[in-house]
Amino acid sequence: MSRPNHMKAAPIFKQPATPAPSNPIPSSSPAFGTPAHPIRPFNVAPPAAKASILPVILPPATLRPLAFRTFTKKHSLTLTSSALQILATFIGRHCGTEWREEGLAERVLEEVAKGWKNRNGGVIVDGEGADLKDILKNLEGSMVGGRIVAARELSRQNSLVLGSSQNGEVSHTRLGIRPSLLGREDSQSSLGLSNLEVEDEEDDEGLRDPRKWLKVVDAFEQPRLVYNVGKKHFDRDTSKPSLLPQASHKTQVFRNRYNLIHQRLLRNESFQTPTFEASKPSLKRTSSSLATTQQAYKLTPIANLLGRNGTSHMLLGLLTISPTGTLAINDLTGSIALDLTHAKPIPEDGAWFAPGMIVLVDGTYEEDDHNAGGGLGGVGGVGGTIGGKFIGFFIGGPPCERRKVTLGLTGADGEGGLTAGGGFGWVDFLGVGSERAVGSKMRKLEQRLLRPSSVEEALGGRGRVVIIGEVNLDQPLTLQALKKLLGLYAAEPEEDTPMTFVLMGNFVQHAVMARGGSGGSIEYKEYFDSLAQTLSDYPTLLQSATFIFVPGDNDGWASSFSAGAATPLPRKGVPDMFTSRIKRAFATANAEAEKERGKKTDGEAIWTSNPSRLSLFGPTHEIILLRDNMTGRLRRTAIKFSSSTTTDEDEEMDLPSTPPPLPPAVSTNPAADMEIDTEIEAATSHVPQLAEDEVVSSDLHAARKLVKTILDQGYLAPFSMGIRPVLWDYASSLQVYPLPTAMVLADTEAPAFCVTYEGCHVMNPGSIVAPGRRGVAKWVEYDIRNKVGKVREAMF
Repeated sequence: MSRPNHMKAAPIFKQPATPAPSNPIPSSSPAFGTPAHPIRPFNVAPPAAKASILPVILPPATLRPLAFRTFTKKHSLTLTSSALQILATFIGRHCGTEWREEGLAERVLEEVAKGWKNRNGGVIVDGEGADLKDILKNLEGSMVGGRIVAARELSRQNSLVLGSSQNGEVSHTRLGIRPSLLGREDSQSSLGLSNLEVEDEEDDEGLRDPRKWLKVVDAFEQPRLVYNVGKKHFDRDTSKPSLLPQASHKTQVFRNRYNLIHQRLLRNESFQTPTFEASKPSLKRTSSSLATTQQAYKLTPIANLLGRNGTSHMLLGLLTISPTGTLAINDLTGSIALDLTHAKPIPEDGAWFAPGMIVLVDGTYEEDDHNAGGGLGGVGGVGGTIGGKFIGFFIGGPPCERRKVTLGLTGADGEGGLTAGGGFGWVDFLGVGSERAVGSKMRKLEQRLLRPSSVEEALGGRGRVVIIGEVNLDQPLTLQALKKLLGLYAAEPEEDTPMTFVLMGNFVQHAVMARGGSGGSIEYKEYFDSLAQTLSDYPTLLQSATFIFVPGDNDGWASSFSAGAATPLPRKGVPDMFTSRIKRAFATANAEAEKERGKKTDGEAIWTSNPSRLSLFGPTHEIILLRDNMTGRLRRTAIKFSSSTTTDEDEEMDLPSTPPPLPPAVSTNPAADMEIDTEIEAATSHVPQLAEDEVVSSDLHAARKLVKTILDQGYLAPFSMGIRPVLWDYASSLQVYPLPTAMVLADTEAPAFCVTYEGCHVMNPGSIVAPGRRGVAKWVEYDIRNKVGKVREAMF
């Protein structure tokens, strides 16, 4: 609508040239000159400006080249035939005859691809679901004359998954959004942080505290993701979880574990057949480690062993105990008896192998003499037991995958850019935003908030997490050690107070409420009341730090029926009725700070599940918290190989058989590097290195052995269901995929350690009261900036 000349009268004072349309509501105040017909809004375009579109029938084959260039080449997405048909119909109807000449179709495809990624729709764009239809429905309302007139607002709306009525609030909440406002119910809303302007937040003093970007993800609130083999992507499990699900869900737990490890193996270079090869790859091992690195391994399903007597194969399956008491290996196609009499573990004495773990076994299949024809026994059909046995010569865990490889990142430690394709960078694993949506902005925010201002601050400062294990409140020495520990940090300047204190159970030495030595529910509450009194002596810590409490197997309510045995994982936190006094102590400390200094503080106590996860700056930092005595369980259930020359537990840590190369360990080193080349350690010729016999201690070797086992399995409970029960519908919260930046494995039966393996820093604080040492408190201090921890000690 063109603006009228200033010399002419305004249009509202002119008599209408044509009769005004009828209005059922006449003017209510003719004396005051109220117009009978409302004045048009200022920015509304006249209806005459709308361009006409001549719809056409656009064949999908005609649109395919343009769609391939936009979706596949540019956005690394794959279109199904149904999605291509829907897009062709939409473009032909709304873009008309000018879809090619004016470039209208290309703009529509670009917006659809962006909207699909913002919705975390996966690599394959499927037209059968409702996501694509919703995107096109929102896009239709923003098109005039075949052109998109609100592309910028549309992309923000799609990324935030907001309705049209909420568009006015986007600009107000974009710069002042708090991490606590990110809804966990729909993790797609967290992708809206990709438009977050981090540089404009310096005026908000509340966001300068890095603790504001700390989020505790409870295992029962974590998104339940299932790997889809067909789409090769993760799908959200929308079914309602239950503590007593159907029996088929137990099978689904194994299926998800197997599919996740199987796709991880296929992404490994050792299992990718080269395009050009000089000779046919063989599964036969050679004495040269260099020859091993050039081989391309191939996995064989168990059902495909039928009729292949005497041939060599490599199997990937779950170690189980058959009903007859013998060892067997299962995969999704069947089961077969496993003979490990002559098997050699790889690396030798470098990892644990127990029933319930998914392993790689290389060996030969032998049929029974009376069953030379072969066949599936047991229940028959696919999934039954295969006659004969599989003689394993080598057994090893599936190689681990670094976090940056899983998320498709480049650069050292995943600090660089993003790869064009591959990886699961668009998947929101914790409900805090995906790496590709918010990773770069959160990383810039981290560098600004945690940047050390001096050399002294680089050694400590705000960016620290204090981890305390086995806080037995029924032991007087525990409270004495805790007072000494808190006193050290309370003496530091307030601006250098650690960000978080993590206190891990068991909070009582014996199973509470099970007639154990620690008393009942009344005594259990009194123990926490004494802890509240101890914490109240350090108000500065309560005002400026977040205290996180992780329960153990002896804590309520789970211990009331387990009597100290292994409880099902994950388990809920300590009930609120026992912790009310501690929460009151935090509220009192915050009220005193506001009264004295006129400044409101927000120190808090969080009672989370076991296991749980800490997210700092979105997907930039992920820390797993787990309390479990896993070392003792592995010693009781692990398979003992005849090739081992050890006879007792102390001799099991045979130093010459450790996987080379490993760097020397120093007792005062904050972290021992554990970077292991999985291809070299797969070789059969492990030459003992005498130099390591003098450097690597038995405690460090035991720590490396435990860490390698857990991270290679990618699962926090790699045992049979009878040994370590698991809640079937919440088993996805036990997956260690992708690898976190750090992991806390509180195990009192293992020595305290800090070990890095494949870029994941694993820490064990042990017990706060050092066993066998009188008056010594021990804990772990984790530096967020350097992603490294160290074991600290103090006399009390």
